[in-house]
Amino acid sequence: MSAQTPYEEIGGEATVRNLVDRFYDLMELEEHAVGIRSLHPSTLDGSRQKLFEFLSGWLGGPSLYIEKYGHPRMRARHLPFAIGEAERDAWLACMRQALDEVLGGHPLVEPLYKTFADFADHMRNR
Repeated sequence: MSAQTPYEEIGGEATVRNLVDRFYDLMELEEHAVGIRSLHPSTLDGSRQKLFEFLSGWLGGPSLYIEKYGHPRMRARHLPFAIGEAERDAWLACMRQALDEVLGGHPLVEPLYKTFADFADHMRNR
């Protein structure tokens, strides 16, 4: 029997989509996220789709992002945006809440959050 990928463990496409949608809903709703929301386009549809595609492959599911755009080069793609501690923390707060709400007590919540925290810190450029 082969081990499941995190993508499969958390419920696949539907769960990843729910996680991304909740994350961006929180970004639009939460006062503490105004700064990071302002770094995005007026409509979040494209951002939602790109994060969904990225997370799908990153979690071990279909490599949708790479198939469309090539290697993610996430740090390079984020360099034009001023990302400091406040932006990192706001992004993480939205992701933490989305993880907790969508995945509840799933055993992958903490490892995923730790990885997101490391990733968010790596994106800082200010």
